[in-house]
Formats: sequence, structure tokens, C-alpha cells
Amino acid sequence: MAEPLLLALDQGTTSTRAILFDAKGRALAEAGRPLQQSYPRDGWVEHDAQEIYEASVAVLREAVQKAARRMEEVAAIGITNQRETVVIWDKATGKPLHKAVVWQDRRTADACERLRKAGHEGRVTEVTGLLLDPYFSGTKIAWLLDHVPGARAAAEAGELLAGTIDTWVIWKLTGGRVHATDATNASRTLLFDIRAQAWSQEMGELLDVPLNILPDVRDCTGDFGETEAGVLGRAIPIRGVAGDQQAALMGQGCIAPGEMKATYGTGCFMLINTGETAPLSRARLLTTVAARVDGRTTYALEGAIFIAGAAIQWLGEELGVAGGPQAAEKLAAQARDDHGVVLVPAFTGLGAPWWDAHARGAIFGLTRDAGLAEISQAAFDACALQTRDLIEAMRADAPKAFAGSVELRIDGGMSRSAWFSQRLADLTGVSVCRATYQETTALGAALFAGVGAGVFKDVAEAAASRPDTEHYRPAMEPRRREAAYARWLDAVARVRT
Repeated sequence: MAEPLLLALDQGTTSTRAILFDAKGRALAEAGRPLQQSYPRDGWVEHDAQEIYEASVAVLREAVQKAARRMEEVAAIGITNQRETVVIWDKATGKPLHKAVVWQDRRTADACERLRKAGHEGRVTEVTGLLLDPYFSGTKIAWLLDHVPGARAAAEAGELLAGTIDTWVIWKLTGGRVHATDATNASRTLLFDIRAQAWSQEMGELLDVPLNILPDVRDCTGDFGETEAGVLGRAIPIRGVAGDQQAALMGQGCIAPGEMKATYGTGCFMLINTGETAPLSRARLLTTVAARVDGRTTYALEGAIFIAGAAIQWLGEELGVAGGPQAAEKLAAQARDDHGVVLVPAFTGLGAPWWDAHARGAIFGLTRDAGLAEISQAAFDACALQTRDLIEAMRADAPKAFAGSVELRIDGGMSRSAWFSQRLADLTGVSVCRATYQETTALGAALFAGVGAGVFKDVAEAAASRPDTEHYRPAMEPRRREAAYARWLDAVARVRT
């Protein structure tokens, strides 16, 4: 009898991809489609929800076809997604009322500031583990209800549904039979009580979001229904769902307290597993659900960097560094030592631990002999230095995790670069462990689905499929490292004033 296969859908910020895995976590084939970005105003970012769904179906089909396998061999589908991006749609027609509002979008910054000035942030953090920032879904939902004509009345009449991208895709794949999300995605909405593991009526009233439009919340390894037979050729169970960063945490095998990872994509997201304890951060990190399996919830502290790989993309699109990330890296490696150029890529504000939605990007330290090489290196260094910010915040919140040797497991597009991996170790002072197989987000979704479908007996067995790794240890002189970090902190202070 043929071994069961696991099909992962990875719906990200810039692309929609599917990867077919075998029962040992090995990738057999993948397919992808780029996702169009829309920037209607400064700080606004939108996606076309229908485009996302159509691309999802296309890549799921194509991945299986590329592997020359049959849909009948697929035991389950796992879905992972860009987390805080939200869609509202008509329950009867299935049509979105508006473009999806993306996690990067800052249009609700003023609304968050009003709530903060009114003294609500402490209670919001206590209930949800989050901060009042436009990054999260709740204020985006409220904005859509208030700005799409007739939306609020329709929501109160029970005619609308809302959800993050996983919820939207599940609803479409199942022909509208399942309106559900998992606990990790729910924990990113500002509307979910992470300790009670339920939607919070208090938060709904505070943000003016009716809870009746929100999805059912299930385990990461729960039953999310089956795809309609006509969508993929047969009905396939959906048995794994997790937000992209939590999926990557699983894909990196970070299932024990103290294990941490950073994923470098459009942004960078770093999580440290805190087990069944949900600590309140003193350093303005987020407390989030790492996973919920068999009703048992584990938590993580998370730091979010809004612009990581996007800064390298900016070098090409706006500064004319041709040849893609590899060319930018080659240029960066040629920069003069200690050139002093600092780039703060606050294109859409600053994430953790600063949480400044109004900060904007800047370049400091330019001299007559500074050029594209130095600016390129500063863009890569900004990713590493922002990671240092998160490490210092986690060290303050979870000192026991840093008592012994510390290892940061990394994945995502930028981690493909050995040069950047070493630069990251040098500028953070922490040993870096790079996954040789980079698609750990999709792998994590597949592993959750494998547990949900019974391919693996438990999470520990699934996590044993973690990819091989390469190690990078700090080689930079501590004096140089600390000088670079001091320049960074000074530059951040300047963009915040």
C-alpha cells in the first residue's frame, strides 16, 4: 500500500504556494503563484481575496501533478497563512465586500492610538497577549464594517462572515460548509482570550466588532471539513491549520520550552516556545498561541519585524540594484568595513519592541565615499540588528531560556544566504542554526495535518521530521558588534522623534 502524502498550502504575503510532502517530511514537488500587491494610499496594503483562492486551487492541483501522484494518495491538506490579513464576505453570495486588508496595513493607526490614550492597552494585553497596533486584525475588521457602505448593518443582521486568510480559503474549499480558524490565527486578532481560548465579548465591544461574524476556533490538528469533490477532483480532508509563524515553529521542531526560531520573509518573525505558560511581556513582545493540539495549548513570546526581505526587494525596485537578492548580497559583501551607514527600514512603521506605527524609514551616516555597496550592507544589517532588538527583549522576558547556550533556528528566503547567516550571528552574538530545507512553514502545516490525519501518532513524532541544519557562530569582535548596535539604537531613536 502506498504511503500517505501530505499536501501543504502556504498562502503568504507575496505568493501562494503548495508543496507535496511524503510521510517523512520530504518535499516531492511544489507550485507557486505570485500575489499582486495593492497600495492605495501611504501605509495601506491590500490583496484580492478571490485571486488568493483561485491561486490556492491552482497550486494545490499543480503540486500533485508535478509529483506525478494522484489526489487519492493525499491523506490530508494542511493550511498555513499570512496571519492578521482579514477578509469580510457575503454569506449568501460568497463575494468579498472589499479587498483583503493586509497585516502590513497601517490605516487603523489613529484608532489604535485613541484606544491607547483612553487607557485600554493594559487590559487588551492581559486578555489577548497583544498590543494596540494596526498590525492585528480586530481594528481592520472594524474599519471595513465602518467604511464599506451597509457592512455594519449587514453584519449585525447575520449576513456577513469574517476571517483571516485561512478561514476564507477553508470556507471556499469546502463550498461554504466550514467557517473556522485555528487557535494560532485567532490569537492574532485582538478579539481572542488566549487563556480562556474563546472569543472575548469584552474585546468585541471595545473594538466594535460583532462576534457573530467570527469563525469557530479549532485545534491546529482539528477537523476543518473536506474540500468539495469538484475542486481538486476528490474530497480531501483538511486536518492541519496554523498561522505562518507558528507553522514554521513546528517545522523547525521548536516544541520544547526555550527553543526559538526566526523566519525571514517579507518581514521577520521570531518566536520562543514558553510551554503551557502564557507570560505577560515586560519588553513589549507579544504573547501568542504556539499551538493547540488535543485541546492542550502551548504558548510563545513573539517579536515581529515588519520589513526584512522587503528591504532587499526595495534595493532592487527603488535603488536600481539589478539582479535580485543575490546581486544585492554580493554588493553588500563588498562594502567597506565600519562604514557607519545605518538604514532603518521603517517603511510601514516599526514593529517589536518599538511598536511605532508613525515611524518612517531613513538612512544615516552617509559620507562622500558611501555608495550602493554600503547602503546594501546596511539593508541586510538592519534585519540582523532588528533581530538583536528581539533577542534582547526576549532575554529580559525569559532570562532562564538564555542561561545556557543559545541557538537561533532560522529559515525563510534570506536564510538561504550563508553570508547573511554569518552576518546575523556576528551582529547578534548568538549561534545561528540554518535549516538546509527552507520551506519550514509549509512543512509545519503538513506536519500538523499529518497529526490530525493520524499519519503521525503525536506532535513529537511529527517534529522529528525537522530538516538538517548548518551552524554559524559569532566571529565579529565584541567591540565592533556593540558599536554597530549603538549606532542602530541611535538611528531608531531619530526616526521615532
